[in-house]
Amino acid sequence: MDVQVVQVLRPRRVWLMLLVAVVASAVMVAPYALLDVGSSRLDVGGGLHYGLLVAHVFTATVALVLGPLQFVPAIRARRRWHRRVGRTYLLVGVLPAAVTAVPVALLSGRIVTQVGLVIPAVGWLVTAGLAVRAIRRGDVAAHRAWMTRNYALTFLAVTARILVPLVLLTGLAVGAIAPADAPTAATSLIPVGQVLGWMINLVVAEVLVRRARRFPTASRSGRAAPGPVPARP
Repeated sequence: MDVQVVQVLRPRRVWLMLLVAVVASAVMVAPYALLDVGSSRLDVGGGLHYGLLVAHVFTATVALVLGPLQFVPAIRARRRWHRRVGRTYLLVGVLPAAVTAVPVALLSGRIVTQVGLVIPAVGWLVTAGLAVRAIRRGDVAAHRAWMTRNYALTFLAVTARILVPLVLLTGLAVGAIAPADAPTAATSLIPVGQVLGWMINLVVAEVLVRRARRFPTASRSGRAAPGPVPARP
């Protein structure tokens, strides 16, 4: 097994990724736990819009938390559990989260929000479909590559929440945003963070995929190589 690839997905890094995902999920769900429209982080136009947003948030949380489990060697070594995690990740997390993201974005009426959510939602579905097709054909390498890209889109929920305060602090530092306007600016920057987030995540995913192609991950000992490989649905 190539050492450089293993270093990217060492068990400690996998567990760190899971910890970040869990913390981010708690932050993401908190404003919607009591189903209070007034606590929504995005402007919603009505009950249907809010309901779709809540459904998107909760199902995206499922995908965000389950994704790192596909990297855990102990789970990967048990095919039955690996399949269960993979199916739940795709069918309970990715699929409904992507489907609900589209109307949530379109109903917002804001072009940046629409771009920030619709494009990654479509990408979520496309990469998931290509990953499933690859594993059904027995192409494990292609499956891993597409699932890496898929989870990169899932991890947008984390990246966007990191980028928004960074962009806000930058705006404050250069004087583009007045301190008194910071709370309002933070809300308006959420779509910007989403757009930048999926772009950055896909670039990182592509770097990992290309590195994996350069350095084959199959070990001589026959151990399963690390990587997000859900079983066939």
